[in-house]
Amino acid sequence: MPTTFDLIIRRASLDGALPEGTPRAHAAPDGGDAVAVDIGIRGGCFAAIETRLDASAAEEIDGAGCLLAPPFVDAHFHMDSTLSYGLPRVNVSGTLLEGIALWGELKPDLTQEALVARALTYCDWAVARGVLAIRSHVDISDPRLLAVEALLDVRRRVAPYLDLQLVAFPQDGVLRSPGAFENLQKAVAMGVDVVGGIPHGERTMADGAASVRLLCEFAAERGVRVDMHCDESDDPLSRHIETLAAETQRLGMQGRVTGSHLTSMHSMDNYYVSKLIPLIAESGVAAIANPLINITLQGRADAYPKRRGMTRVPELLAAGVAVAFGQDCVMDPWYSLGSGDMLEVAHMGLHVAQMTGVEAMRAAFDAVTTTPARILGLNSRGIAVGAPADCVLLDARDRIEAIRLRAARLAVIRRGRILSRMPRAVAALSLPGRPVEVDFRLPR
Repeated sequence: MPTTFDLIIRRASLDGALPEGTPRAHAAPDGGDAVAVDIGIRGGCFAAIETRLDASAAEEIDGAGCLLAPPFVDAHFHMDSTLSYGLPRVNVSGTLLEGIALWGELKPDLTQEALVARALTYCDWAVARGVLAIRSHVDISDPRLLAVEALLDVRRRVAPYLDLQLVAFPQDGVLRSPGAFENLQKAVAMGVDVVGGIPHGERTMADGAASVRLLCEFAAERGVRVDMHCDESDDPLSRHIETLAAETQRLGMQGRVTGSHLTSMHSMDNYYVSKLIPLIAESGVAAIANPLINITLQGRADAYPKRRGMTRVPELLAAGVAVAFGQDCVMDPWYSLGSGDMLEVAHMGLHVAQMTGVEAMRAAFDAVTTTPARILGLNSRGIAVGAPADCVLLDARDRIEAIRLRAARLAVIRRGRILSRMPRAVAALSLPGRPVEVDFRLPR
């Protein structure tokens, strides 16, 4: 009796480590890692990965040599502010501080209905772009906890197709803002997943360090993860990542703590960084850079030369630190652009960090897929037999081409169900005497 599946993806390309048990004969003829296979999905999981599946399915997709990749994961986002661009006005200076001030002006006028509507619209954008998991920080400085209630509602609504992880984020400072720590405790009790912080936003460096200790101790007691906005500054003396790493070790929280932004590291002297990066690596603290926003907000006070602002991604990777890229903002007080495209994020990160070597470019792709999945603690094993069938079929043959083209998401699949389809990016040219169809992929 022939084998049957719910879905078969035929002639798809896998780029990266071969799934466990895959015969070496599947390797690409040029010796690279690209692998053309048939993939059978049954019961929401990958059930077979073979050179040729002699089987039928309720539905089939012809991969036509296109890349089948793990889904995109956005490790750092602000869904409570997304799509609020122009409310109550536009950020004229383009600075981080004016964005924070604008958000403060907007908060009293927020409604739960508007927050939910904007967040659900953004989730639709993200899923269409192949993003199946997002970690969103949610401001708890407002004693109404309106945004918390709204995003908990959104998390419930999108759960069938999107993993939404929420971080209790004291935007105005957990010590600086009256009642913020109590609000944060309430948010975690309501079901928020992760403890956040903003030590560089406290009144003094000492208060910043005290906030890190307070929040890490609270998270350790509750058994939850930590993700702090840390040193999002051009000030080379903003060194709260050092305290975060030390507290992680002291409390035995290795592998459950993340430092987001870390932009001051771009301005630090090399001798201090030579001590700092090994400390981060030893502590098991992960790092999340936000290339689009870091390059937009940092260095605003510089004349020339201007600092890039993004943290030291290649050096952190070389030390064995888990580094992911986040979208951070889309059309809000801090950033007027964006569409939920994590390949755009990887593209910017690659350029800013000058990650143009072959392995570095592949690492930039991993920084928006498999690495953030690990940082968020998601139960995902990638594309392998027995793993949940979450994947994206990209109009590219490998990871590097996917970044170069910001490849179309031909199909987005969650637990074996096709959530979204998108046509190939092909142009039909009418040139004098030579009509031609342009495929932006390199011929092979």
